[in-house]
Amino acid sequence: MINLEKRKRVMQRSMRLGHCICDAKKTCPCDLFRQKNVCLCAGESLEVPAGPVRLTQLVEKAGCASKIDQASLKRVLKALPEIRDPRVLIGAAAGDDAGVYALDGPMALVQTVDVFSPSVDDPYTFGEVAAANSLSDVYAMGGRPITALSIIGFPIREVPDGVFADILRGGIDKMNEAGVPVIGGHSIHDAEIKAGFAVTGLIDRRRIVTNAGLRPGDSLVLTKPLGTGILAFAVQIGRAPPEAADAIARSMTELNKAASEAMLDLEAHACTDVTGFGLMGHLAEMARSSAVDVEIAWDGLPLFPHVLECLAEGIVPGGIERNRESSESSAVPGPGVTEAMMDVCFDPQTSGGLLVALTPGKAEALVERLHEEGIRAAAVIGRVRGKGTGKVFVTTSGARTMPAPEEDEAMREKPSKKEKGRPAGAEEPCCAGPAAETCCSEGHAAAAPAVGAGAEEMFKAFMKTAGAPGALDAATKQALQIALSVLARCGPCIRIQVEKARKMGFSQAEIDEAVWMAIAFGGAPVMMFYKEVLKA
Repeated sequence: MINLEKRKRVMQRSMRLGHCICDAKKTCPCDLFRQKNVCLCAGESLEVPAGPVRLTQLVEKAGCASKIDQASLKRVLKALPEIRDPRVLIGAAAGDDAGVYALDGPMALVQTVDVFSPSVDDPYTFGEVAAANSLSDVYAMGGRPITALSIIGFPIREVPDGVFADILRGGIDKMNEAGVPVIGGHSIHDAEIKAGFAVTGLIDRRRIVTNAGLRPGDSLVLTKPLGTGILAFAVQIGRAPPEAADAIARSMTELNKAASEAMLDLEAHACTDVTGFGLMGHLAEMARSSAVDVEIAWDGLPLFPHVLECLAEGIVPGGIERNRESSESSAVPGPGVTEAMMDVCFDPQTSGGLLVALTPGKAEALVERLHEEGIRAAAVIGRVRGKGTGKVFVTTSGARTMPAPEEDEAMREKPSKKEKGRPAGAEEPCCAGPAAETCCSEGHAAAAPAVGAGAEEMFKAFMKTAGAPGALDAATKQALQIALSVLARCGPCIRIQVEKARKMGFSQAEIDEAVWMAIAFGGAPVMMFYKEVLKA
């Protein structure tokens, strides 16, 4: 029941100020009120839609891909003052997984905090993932987590309260599985859902495992498969196989507790957990901190099913590009290592596995023990070459190959890089080459009197250049070509450009929007012409 008196009082106050009292960037009445007849400032709530809420559809970037990239983070942190407290054994400057503060005696506190947006659709599962991910920083250093505080950002009154409760319940249940009580927390009203935990643990300062202990000759062990960023993005855009979401959810909710205990028993030299900066970012940081160069065998990297198929279809999340910009200078791809293969190394992981350095014999023992404990993805993925400057050499024997794209026409012609690539078909406007149906400019050229040898080819070349990506990307230019074809009332052009757009992955809604832009300028005659083209 709407309290009209309260609504009137609140909205009058906002209108007198000229600013919404809940969001100073907006005026009153706001767009939400105009469209939905709901005033959130007056305590009203949006009508809750029936059925489950898909969390990944409510955020821009899923999981650890929502974190600030490594290069930007380092640029900001280097300007901060140095910590001079002698009890701080490991602080932010070390770039390690967690901070360590000395207590009296042999023990020390190990502390960390981790918050990110949903990487899965189910609220309870997201809470579990957030908890497992937050605990990993403590496990990576060989610590024992003892307490946690929850942190959550939530668009209250816009998303059902039950989603809020389920996220917290999932996180608390996962913390209970780890033997860690959640003793409090903090919530904030946020437009995008985010959740995580601040975790405090204990660690024997004589057995701290840092990310800076790599030694020449060490073997590198990874305990979970790679590809959560790629598959989470595929789920978000509706392009993932049905079983992919379940596979990454099982892995992301799995605690790294057993792997941590095993690496301590086998006297690991160094460890980090692989999360938002990807395998390359975290491994390069380990190598730099240890003053060594390392090598990984791409064919031996544990991967989730369908990761390579997604890459072959151009399903590459933006987090890969940001990680590439941050750590590409450390990567040295060997012969046969392609850009798509390197995408796996740059993929941002959410609640990923531990990356552990041990002597070769102990590395094999760690993998064997983890397999026995049900952690089947654990594998030796590389070695420490020797002293160096932090380079990561990536090799391939050709044992694992990238799959060819599916035979579906539209899927096959998706761009491999939306920002950099040029979709197949997008580089050739309809006037630039032969087609079953020719567009207006080609038809006019054929009907015109001769104006000199090669004039038609020169015109086609111009059209090809005009239609190619430049300051505007391929998708934007394709939408323009649809709109201009409609406005020019060229039936063949419309059919050809719409077909090209579909092959590039345009949805019908995107095509319709381009058409209506043309109709907005051309009026009813253009609309009627377009409808006639559709009937043909």
